[in-house]
Amino acid sequence: MKLKISGLLLFMLIKLTATANFISFNGRVVDASNQQPLAGATVTISDLRLATATGTNGEFTFNSVPPRGRFVVQVQYIGYQTMSQTVDFSSRTPLTFSLRRSITEINEVVITGTPISSSSRYNSTSANVVTKEQLVEAAPTNLIDALAKQVPGVSQITTGPAISKPIIRGLGYNRVVTLNDGIKQQGQQWGDEHGIEIDQNQVGRVEVLRGAASLLYGSDAIGGVINILEPSIPAEGQVKGEVLSSYSTNNGLTNNSLMLTGNENGFVWRGRGSYQNAYNFKTPDGYYINSGYNNTSLSGMLGLNKEWGFSHLNFEYFKNNIGFYDSEPGDPLYTDDHSRKLDFPRQDIRHYRVALNNNFILGSGSLRLDLGYQKNQRRELDEPTPALFFDLNTYSLEAKYTLPERNGWQPILGISGQQEHSINKGTEFLIPAYDQTTAGAFGYIKKTWNQNTFNAGIRVDYVNNRGKQLFIDGDEQFPGFKNNFANVSGALGYTHIFSDALNFKANAGSAFRAPNPAELGSNGAHEGTTRFEIGNANLAPERSYQADATLEFGKEIITGSIGIYENYIHNYIYASGAKGDVVTVKDDNNEDQILDVYRYGQVNANLYGFEGSLNIHPTTFLHLDNSFGYTHARNTSFDRPLPLIPAGVVHNTLRIEPNIKGLTNFYVYAGLDNYFKQYRIDPVFETPTNAYTLINAGAGTTLRLGAQQLKLFVSAYNLTNKRYYDALNRLRPGRLSQEDPTYGVLNPGRNITFGFYLPLNIK
Repeated sequence: MKLKISGLLLFMLIKLTATANFISFNGRVVDASNQQPLAGATVTISDLRLATATGTNGEFTFNSVPPRGRFVVQVQYIGYQTMSQTVDFSSRTPLTFSLRRSITEINEVVITGTPISSSSRYNSTSANVVTKEQLVEAAPTNLIDALAKQVPGVSQITTGPAISKPIIRGLGYNRVVTLNDGIKQQGQQWGDEHGIEIDQNQVGRVEVLRGAASLLYGSDAIGGVINILEPSIPAEGQVKGEVLSSYSTNNGLTNNSLMLTGNENGFVWRGRGSYQNAYNFKTPDGYYINSGYNNTSLSGMLGLNKEWGFSHLNFEYFKNNIGFYDSEPGDPLYTDDHSRKLDFPRQDIRHYRVALNNNFILGSGSLRLDLGYQKNQRRELDEPTPALFFDLNTYSLEAKYTLPERNGWQPILGISGQQEHSINKGTEFLIPAYDQTTAGAFGYIKKTWNQNTFNAGIRVDYVNNRGKQLFIDGDEQFPGFKNNFANVSGALGYTHIFSDALNFKANAGSAFRAPNPAELGSNGAHEGTTRFEIGNANLAPERSYQADATLEFGKEIITGSIGIYENYIHNYIYASGAKGDVVTVKDDNNEDQILDVYRYGQVNANLYGFEGSLNIHPTTFLHLDNSFGYTHARNTSFDRPLPLIPAGVVHNTLRIEPNIKGLTNFYVYAGLDNYFKQYRIDPVFETPTNAYTLINAGAGTTLRLGAQQLKLFVSAYNLTNKRYYDALNRLRPGRLSQEDPTYGVLNPGRNITFGFYLPLNIK
């Protein structure tokens, strides 16, 4: 029966393609002041994942696009203000996009991670977009590292350069959703030392949505969303690619990636391979022992882009090996050795992902359907045989139906579902084997009139957790648990555009997060965090009530934004230790090892803060970019600060882009990262960190190699080799059993990265 159904669907798809009513979308991009054509402008239709460039006469063509429907088209060109416009494809009239000269190019960007894709000016969600070029120039050690350096309100919990976990407005772990091609990344985000298993090189661009996004993405999105988008498909008949390579001096990190992609009569494809390798990272006091890592990533896509929409099959394999040092107070932390060989203990992480992403045009509406399967295997090894071995299998479905727009009203209905099945294959046990089932449904509506936009939505969620009982040598390791959680949440948003130079946006709503199986059922030694964790099967769901408001301003010389937010969370969950609460366990040598006990509990919490940017562009070649962010978080149940909250930070960058004969897009920059003292800590198991300033610099240019453009760059971070501890550095000094105040690992010292990025125009 399954074969018959699959065959019928395939036949219908072939028939639909064969009898297609093909249309083309044509247009022209010109200078608004003199109507001269702009050759090389980039034209993107995000919801169809298509992009092309204008020819010598400023003209562009998209073949095989839907004969009807409304889509946001974005046009970008260096030295001109970015333009976005909603286009009705039922009109066959070619369009002319008139771009105005501007000192800044990215004045208006399209956001796709919200229920309806739209210009950021008409979108109430606080969002930032980081482009491929910005990611490359930042020369990060991983994707989250790049976002933390560039997006206000975003920080990272680090375990050396290999592992970074995103923090948005003070919230992280299972409170931030990472989307990869429309699929929630499921890599056991509950752990402190678990990173995001995504190749930073495969990203086309990233949208960072700050604030609750639970309406669209359900439980776990109460802090925000990191929406990772694949590169756009080239226009029909084109084959493109890219080569990227870099080397970093601090830990010898080599990063190499090759990608090819093409579009032949609507049949689209892409393939990529990446490899990274690093030895021990260096602090001002020496190389931290066994902190090297390496990862391999292979990914690909096959699909169709036709007049009925698109269907893309994405597949990915990511393998990551990370070294750890199981030290105790008094042990040496640093060495002169920087071999690339990893010793034990270490992590061996493998992530497999298959996703079928679809957008079907149904009359004047559309159906977005994303189906995914992921396997995450996490091995923690003290020897070749893994001690902890989590094997997580996740099946997911996300469907969103956009109804035709009527009188400015845009309604959307959506459903989502996910099934997780996790088993333990190691010799040690931290969390029980479990099954988790989630389901949700939402309704959303958006109304635009004059210069105003209003949106509202409601969502229903259901979560079922079942942890499995386990006995070891007659003793109960896990008692097992069963619980169900249900929730109704809602959200309101409003935007108003006062003028081209000023607009306002605000949001208010509630959000929900069910406790995860680690919080419910942990009972064991966690080698990666050198502590003993105990869960609580009676935890209640977190309930968040939050509001934010943002004012965006500026034109030409001065641009920027200022935003404030408030987030009250009832039943906030976190693990904490207490002085003297320890347990003795046997290590691999059958010797006694004393570990601090961390128990999961709940409090009420209040987080508020502000974030923003101020960018000054007095001339076309001089840019002074500034951003800032601060989060104040309090455990209101015990009247003390919450743990793991980032320090306030101000980023300042002076960028000069002079015209130099023979060089294209030359730039040089210098920057200051100013981190404030973080004295607002949980006094039981955290220590304060001092203020510090890092000096950064870089330069780059583009050279022409025939029809190709080779982009060269050098980026230097912490030029003065500053000794410091970041407030979210997991290796910094702690309290509890670690009485020695010198115990802790400094953040990395000076790092200079050299690299190139070569986009390929093959056909």
